[in-house]
Amino acid sequence: MRIVVKVGTHTLTDDRDILSRPRILELVRQMVGLRAGGHEIVVVSSGAIQAGREVLTSPPSRRDIPFKQTLAAIGQVRLMAIYEQLFGLYDTPVAQALLTRSDVADRVRYLNARNTFLSLMLFRIIPIVNENDVVATDEIKIGDNDTLSALVANLIDADLLIILTDQAGLFTSDPRLDASASLITEVPVIDDEIRRLAGGAGTRMGTGGMATKIAAAELATRSGTSVVIAAGT
Repeated sequence: MRIVVKVGTHTLTDDRDILSRPRILELVRQMVGLRAGGHEIVVVSSGAIQAGREVLTSPPSRRDIPFKQTLAAIGQVRLMAIYEQLFGLYDTPVAQALLTRSDVADRVRYLNARNTFLSLMLFRIIPIVNENDVVATDEIKIGDNDTLSALVANLIDADLLIILTDQAGLFTSDPRLDASASLITEVPVIDDEIRRLAGGAGTRMGTGGMATKIAAAELATRSGTSVVIAAGT
C-alpha cells in the first residue's frame, strides 16, 4: 500500500509550542514499522516556520510574508535535521521535496516530480514534503499542507492519505466549544452539510482547520485515495 502521512505543526509541538522530539520519534517509529511491513510512505510535514521561530525566538504575532519566508528558510533545515536524525535511528533514509503550486500545475514539472517520488520509493527512501515557502508567493502558493498532501496523494496514486491533527476527526460540532459534540466515524459522501460541520480555522500555529482537511479529503477521494483524519497523538 502507498500511504501519504500529513503531519501538522500542532502535532509536532509540545505544550510550550516547541518541536517535540519524543512526539516526532513516536510518529517516525510507526512509519518505519509500516515501511518494514512493505508499505511505501511519503510524509507531508508542516513545522518549518515554527522551527524557525525557535531559532529567532520571534513574536508569534508577526505574520508578514517576508518574515515568514525567513523563518521557513531557517526552520526547514532544522526540521529536516530532526527527521534525518530520528529516521536514522532506524537506518531509514529520507529525502526532502519542496513544492509549489506551479510544480503540480505545469504538466512537465508534474511529471518530473512524480518520477522523482516514484524513484525515491523504488529505493525505499521516505520523501518528506513541504511547500517551498521560501520562494512561494500568493500567486504560486498551495496555501496549506492539507491541500498539499492531497495533491501529493494524487501525484503518486496513493492508496491512503492519513491527515494527523489535534482532533480525533470530524465532529457534529466543534468539540472545543461544545461538550456534546460526537465524532463522525465515517463520511461516505462529502456534501454541503459535511462542509458546514467542518467550520473555520484551526490552531494559531497552523494555516488550516477542519475545513481545509475536508477539502483535502474531497480532492484526494476524487482520485480514488481513501482518507483518514485522526489525532496525531
